[in-house]
Amino acid sequence: MTTSFDVVIVGGGHNALVAATYLARAGKRVVILERLDHVGGAAVSERPWPGVDARLSRYSYLVSLLPRRIIDDLGLRVDLRRRRYSSYTPDPSDPARGILVDTGDAAATAASFLRTTGDAAEAERYAAFGARIGPLARALFPGVTAPLARGSAVRAHLGDDALWSDIVERPLGEMLRRDLRSDIARGIALTDGLIGTFASSDDASLRQNRCFLYHVIGGGTGDWDVPIGGMGQVSGELARVAEAAGVDVRTSTTVTSVTPDGDVITADGTRLHGRVVLSGVGPAVLDGLLDEDGTMARQTPPEGAQLKVNMLLNRLPRLRDASVSPQAAFSGTFHINETMTQLDQAHATAASGGIPDPLPAEIYCHSLTDPSILGPELRARGAQTLTLFALHVPHRLLEDADPDSMRDALLRAAQTSLDAVLAEPIGDCIAQAPDGSPCIEARTTGDLESALGMVGGDIFHGALSWPWADDDEPLETPAQRWGVATAHEQILLCGSGARRGGAVSGIGGHNAAMATLAMLA
Repeated sequence: MTTSFDVVIVGGGHNALVAATYLARAGKRVVILERLDHVGGAAVSERPWPGVDARLSRYSYLVSLLPRRIIDDLGLRVDLRRRRYSSYTPDPSDPARGILVDTGDAAATAASFLRTTGDAAEAERYAAFGARIGPLARALFPGVTAPLARGSAVRAHLGDDALWSDIVERPLGEMLRRDLRSDIARGIALTDGLIGTFASSDDASLRQNRCFLYHVIGGGTGDWDVPIGGMGQVSGELARVAEAAGVDVRTSTTVTSVTPDGDVITADGTRLHGRVVLSGVGPAVLDGLLDEDGTMARQTPPEGAQLKVNMLLNRLPRLRDASVSPQAAFSGTFHINETMTQLDQAHATAASGGIPDPLPAEIYCHSLTDPSILGPELRARGAQTLTLFALHVPHRLLEDADPDSMRDALLRAAQTSLDAVLAEPIGDCIAQAPDGSPCIEARTTGDLESALGMVGGDIFHGALSWPWADDDEPLETPAQRWGVATAHEQILLCGSGARRGGAVSGIGGHNAAMATLAMLA
């Protein structure tokens, strides 16, 4: 027996919840099928250490690309908090000095640039660089919840052919070397092009450029905000509105196959049919569900390139830089061994099969912005969370290695890199769980693959694409116009693998819903 729906959604991540709510509110009969025992995908909060009252955004951790339109349309009760300090970057050659980018004090920012680089004009160059790329956000972000525009129209709307060439046609490294003079300032800017992306500054594929573009356009400003209550508050709100809209949410339900004409079969033999099937799983996972002869299994899989380390500290570590308080340094993005030279050297090392030394990484302390993620006792004693996100750790490093041994090796590399810029070992600050174990965990690309079904641990579900259509690209169907098409007319992408997908944005879900409504009209 087959149960029919207007829309069957495979996967219950945050994008699936967005799509389902829009569709159910439009009167469509919608079912979500989620393999795990909860919805939210990577946008969840969890307590990693038994007996410890700390709710961490275990996977996804910051919000930039979630449009206000989606928040307002769905009535989400979410509080996204802006951080005063953009970043702190200790000088790897002398960690007793560093650059603190303070959005509330331009003079202090300039002083830290001068103290670190010895160049009074570098702060002005860095500010000018930010001002130059600002129009990208203002021109592009309002259109992410609209049908795809043509590239030529986007270029004309931007009105800056030189900037278009720097971002869209030439490797990012060229612009950074021209617009900034210091290795450390170039590195601060380059990191936005490398989150979850394995590329050098001069990579001819321009993967780093596309990643950079998405990181600097969010919200129309490029700011990355902390979700109060943790990322679980975002997915919890999405689950609430989906349930209120009448979405049929089925967790602990594994989909085993999908057919091009909309039939979906689960592991227990349940058969469902959708007039439209939306895929909230990665395109590589969808290919496997559609694959009948093994052809798709031979395709090159996506590859993530990061390590995430979650920590609970008894207190923030001391810095070598006496001019900056730990509270200020860790309130924004704390860059570790991320000069442009170090980033390119780390890429070369990892491309050759080695673990970069030092391992470039950045840290976020969410509890400074949002103490509510810690229980009363932890807050009272001054405990803090730290999230370390290491770059240039491609999945290929794990493929022929023992996963536990490689995880341990990567964790050691991350701790060594961090210790190099602190005044004390981070291990001296890490809290202990009631059983005496340290409150620290590493999540590799392999862990993402096994826990969340992200093939290759790729947080973007595949290569990022430009957020517009090529001038000769077909835009004949609703799915093509909204950037959610697959090779099959009845199957659309609604997750991070959709055009303009990636990060905690809901954009893929919104656009898939709009295309579906046009198809079902």
